[in-house]
Amino acid sequence: MQPQDQLTNNYGGQQNLPNATTSLVLGIISIVAAFIGIVLGIIGIILANRDRKLYKSSPELYTASSYGTSNAGRICSLIGIALSVVYILGAIAMGFYFVMVAREQAYR
Repeated sequence: MQPQDQLTNNYGGQQNLPNATTSLVLGIISIVAAFIGIVLGIIGIILANRDRKLYKSSPELYTASSYGTSNAGRICSLIGIALSVVYILGAIAMGFYFVMVAREQAYR
């Protein structure tokens, strides 16, 4: 039996999307990891979009559950990017605030 035959025999001829779990893991980590979340989220979105294209081109080859996992990874990555942007903007705002307070204290 060829390795390709083994892959297509799983799940009645369907296999999991190759990056579904990876995009989900990266999406979850991007939510938790504040400052590197942007990078991880972007990578997660890229992987999820590749899987989405694969699934749309031939849905009969891939399981619907792996497509759902890939979509969940994409959504988590988007949320992680948004939270990271908020964290970074908050850190910048706090930095400006502390500089202003320090300057005010220096003039007293």
